Amino acid sequence: MVKEILKGLALTFQQMWKKPITLQYPEERKLMPARARGRHQLQRYEVGMERCIGCGLCSAVCPSNCITVVPAENAEEDRHSPGERYSQIYRINEFRCIFCGYCQEACPVDAIILTEEYEFSAYSRDEFVYDKERLLVSLSRQPQGADRSPEPIS
Repeated sequence: MVKEILKGLALTFQQMWKKPITLQYPEERKLMPARARGRHQLQRYEVGMERCIGCGLCSAVCPSNCITVVPAENAEEDRHSPGERYSQIYRINEFRCIFCGYCQEACPVDAIILTEEYEFSAYSRDEFVYDKERLLVSLSRQPQGADRSPEPIS
């Protein structure tokens, strides 16, 4: 019996002198790896126009069918994007999303990215259905020249 107690004490003393691995969350946050995929974000051009041209490739390639895109024609007096079309309705259900990143890879104009933000909390399930206004990032918060697409593995 004494032998087992001494074994336990030896293990305790070994661990006592090691550096703790616990982070004091939320003051200290874990750095996400380069290939981490978090919350979706729609990008803008430097002039303020939306990048999304309403092609619907992100919706077509999504394996969980969580993206809804309704395109509309651009009018000359009220342009939303540089192309002929724009996404009138862009909606993502974050509960259904599996964060695979296919939408980011399929987008021909790099309109949608997956950010490093991984903290999702809300009081109702409806708040996890992100509409276009919530997905569009303001120019002041947009990462300049940020390319979050992973480098090819060779």
